[in-house]
Amino acid sequence: MGGGGQSSDPRGAVFTWDQVQSHCSRNDQWLVIDRKVYNITQWARRHPGGSRVIGHYAGQDATEAFSAFHPDQKFVQKFLKPLLVGELAASEPGQDRNKNAAIIQDFQSLRAHAEREGLFQVQPFFFSAHLGHILLLEAVAWLLVWIWGTSWTLTLLCSVLLAVAQSQAGWLQHDFGHLSVFKISSWNHFFQRFIIGHLKGASANWWNHRHFQHHAKPNIFSKDPDVNMLHVFVIGSTQPVEYGIKKIRNMPYNHQHRYFFLVGPPLLIPIYFHVQVMYNMISRRDWVDLAWSMSYYLRYFCCYVPLFGLQGSLALIFFVRFLESHWFVWVTQMNHLPMDIDHEKHQDWLTMQLQATCNVEKSLFNDWFSGHLNFQIEHHLFPTMPRHNFHKVAPLVQELCEKHGLHYQVKTLWEGLADVVRSLKTSGDLWLDAYLHK
Repeated sequence: MGGGGQSSDPRGAVFTWDQVQSHCSRNDQWLVIDRKVYNITQWARRHPGGSRVIGHYAGQDATEAFSAFHPDQKFVQKFLKPLLVGELAASEPGQDRNKNAAIIQDFQSLRAHAEREGLFQVQPFFFSAHLGHILLLEAVAWLLVWIWGTSWTLTLLCSVLLAVAQSQAGWLQHDFGHLSVFKISSWNHFFQRFIIGHLKGASANWWNHRHFQHHAKPNIFSKDPDVNMLHVFVIGSTQPVEYGIKKIRNMPYNHQHRYFFLVGPPLLIPIYFHVQVMYNMISRRDWVDLAWSMSYYLRYFCCYVPLFGLQGSLALIFFVRFLESHWFVWVTQMNHLPMDIDHEKHQDWLTMQLQATCNVEKSLFNDWFSGHLNFQIEHHLFPTMPRHNFHKVAPLVQELCEKHGLHYQVKTLWEGLADVVRSLKTSGDLWLDAYLHK
């Protein structure tokens, strides 16, 4: 069964952390939840959140991540039971490696307090209103050009309205993807597919499998896909030096804060994400998501080809994606790119999330503009919490951070946006120095 005091009855098998940590390869994966040891090697392929997100915790304690991602833990237990291979020896600590036991305990208490205060309870009108305003924007955009014509001015206004609708739909599908709206998971999955598929033309499974990795291991190389820059950028303070020492010069990284404006915001959604989504659905034979996606394009072309023609409709949708991409990139990067980006450090949940995320000040505009991701810290700590409650739990998180000496960073919107460029320049300078002198 794997070494240590194993027995034919998994309830009697005991293991040390060293033994658990040895099971961390792709074909041999164990993890620990609440001191119980599970063999997830075969289950990882069937994991609803994707094999990679659960595999990132192979050989580690996944208790905090398990609690964060699963709102109905009793339901999930029935899937865990057949995977049980034993438990940690009584002499072993409850946490692995260098994790802070006091922080873990205090964060568990904070989560329990938030649950008692009803901060995981949903306000149905909030999400209904957000969906309603997205549908209204879509309708108004089409009515403008259908009734008054396709002049340059009206076409531009239509494009802006569609881009706003697309961006807001992106934030809303994100809520459903995190199971933060309905108590019944299947309802969340349906509405996420409707929004990301029928309203945006993308794939729920592609988004979830990618995004959950980001939440599980934020800003960690080889685990967070959001920091996989495909050698186009070097980020953080570690990677630039590594690239410089190895004399890697795929791009003029000391100028990346300039060419970012050409290849980052303009191209991420209309080129990179679009190709990746289509490839993912077809290669994985994800026919359900593909059908939802095709329903978007069928609706879109039926509405706009009679007005703009095929070429005009293609140009319009590309321009809308171009506008949406700018919005998406700046909002998502201002919370993460200027923060610590490094290799795996095996930290507790609170410390890991605080080092990888920062907040932007609360205001009605900031909340709407970012889909409440200006409360990025709270969202990462409690991904299943409805976003309208982030501002309520934020003071409690700040108190806990002050107690343990963790930096809780809040910026203005303009500081957050400027820090994206500033961090790219800093990383580029680090690369140049290492490239020339090390």
